[in-house]
Amino acid sequence: MVATSQVLASDIGVDVLRRGGSAADAAVAVAAALTVCEPTTNGLGGDCFALVWEPGDGHAGSVGSRGRLHGLNASGRSPAALTPGAVAGALDEQRIPGRRRYPTRGWLPVTVPGQVDGWVQLHKRFGRLPFAECLAGAIALARDGYAVAPQTAELWDRSAAAFGTDETWGAAWREVFAPARGGGLIPEGRAPRAGESIQLPALARTLESIAATHGESFYRGEIAQAIAAHAAATGGLITEADLAACAADWVTPIGAPYRGHRLLEIPPNGQGVAALIALGVLERISPRDATGGGAMDPARLHRMIEAIKLGFLVAHSHVADAAEMSRRGVTPESLLAPAALDQLAARFDTSRAQDFVAGTPKPGGTVQFCTADSSGLMVSFIQSNYTGFGSGVVIPGWGIAMQNRGACFTLEPGHPNEVGPSKRPYHTIIPGFLTQINADGSDSPAAALGVMGGFMQPQGHVQVVSHLLDHMMTPQAALDMPRWQWMESMTIRVEPQLPADAIEGLRSLGHHIEIAAKADVAFGRGQIIAVAGSGTGYTGGSDFRADGCVRTA
Repeated sequence: MVATSQVLASDIGVDVLRRGGSAADAAVAVAAALTVCEPTTNGLGGDCFALVWEPGDGHAGSVGSRGRLHGLNASGRSPAALTPGAVAGALDEQRIPGRRRYPTRGWLPVTVPGQVDGWVQLHKRFGRLPFAECLAGAIALARDGYAVAPQTAELWDRSAAAFGTDETWGAAWREVFAPARGGGLIPEGRAPRAGESIQLPALARTLESIAATHGESFYRGEIAQAIAAHAAATGGLITEADLAACAADWVTPIGAPYRGHRLLEIPPNGQGVAALIALGVLERISPRDATGGGAMDPARLHRMIEAIKLGFLVAHSHVADAAEMSRRGVTPESLLAPAALDQLAARFDTSRAQDFVAGTPKPGGTVQFCTADSSGLMVSFIQSNYTGFGSGVVIPGWGIAMQNRGACFTLEPGHPNEVGPSKRPYHTIIPGFLTQINADGSDSPAAALGVMGGFMQPQGHVQVVSHLLDHMMTPQAALDMPRWQWMESMTIRVEPQLPADAIEGLRSLGHHIEIAAKADVAFGRGQIIAVAGSGTGYTGGSDFRADGCVRTA
């Protein structure tokens, strides 16, 4: 089974499974395809993370069997030359003295893209088909063209308004992502509309080089040379040495129990710990027998909102490059320790919303998808350029839109996430995985899941997991439910489908409610593949807020 935000990507993933590929092969194929058919939220210049369920020895072929979950952190680091002083000097030059929020445009927020190495490492460990075969579908899409999906077209149009007129970076962006088409009938700079076909030959060339060299050209070959040369010529700090040093890491996932299950996340520098803290608090303030009143009961929503605020309070204070956190004596285990969660839960007030001064969550655009095969291998995968097409910097001749993930650094002196050389920044993208805790304490796979979209991701994980476990919803029903999102301080934004009595109930508890015009990408776009109750197959869901679907092989 494959669940993605683009029908074309789902079809490519299923085709790989039908040709004997593993769920990891399908994940690589989908990831590559999404850089082509949804370049508005991810690209070859971005990062990725993955959670991979590997069935245990002797259990292969049994969906839902006990095994082990692996984490893959393929987020890149800042250039070695990026120091607080270099940033301050650049901001002064741009006449933005004392700016507290990191810029999102140009080279300053560009970190080394870790995504391609993530594909390579995932394939090396769990792939069956040749690497080049996994990228063939994406190459064909880029070379031959495809019809743009509706929501992707809407996001593309927004980016055209932003990047298309940029005096510094706009020309390179337009050449690749909004070229003149149709014999001149469509002028340069106009984004493709829903249903229109577009070809991306520069991306086809880049993907062909990646496929032929198993990713080497991107970090130690012709593509790396092009990236470093463009940086040197246009004020960037990334060098060939920075690219050559990029390496994805296999990491041990972190988790928190909830309702007889366990939600697992990538450890920091990812923000998944915010979701785990929220669920840990909910276990303490919302016992299993307190789930009455339905999923939209305002008292229940209040508990979830206050819990996620506490999760962000901790995440915004501590999440940073893992080495920096360790140097300060902070570990994911210490943040999730029972005593720490008890202290957070003690701050909860059932009768009133509170401002925990948790900072302002970070926005972003992302793609998340899930794959699963008949052996029981399951993958929850996420990748992103951070905001839309990223920084606006596009590598000439190769069509690579460079991410602006460095904007997630802080300029606050002494903060663990303060900008610095060769550091991974606080990262918004988080894949999720749900296991069932067995009587002997071992885990069995329950669902690969995720809700993409900047700061919405931990909030989406908490809401979807609650729908699945507290209210026993199917994956599709859980994704279809109306969502809320904490914005900052006391402000909560809700989808218009949220019942009126729930909205008024939240207001009576002191929440400042903003009602969105519609349910859309701003509230996240989720994908789920769950192990069927019998343990012999899968059931899935794909968010209506995206352009995708679930496909079975």
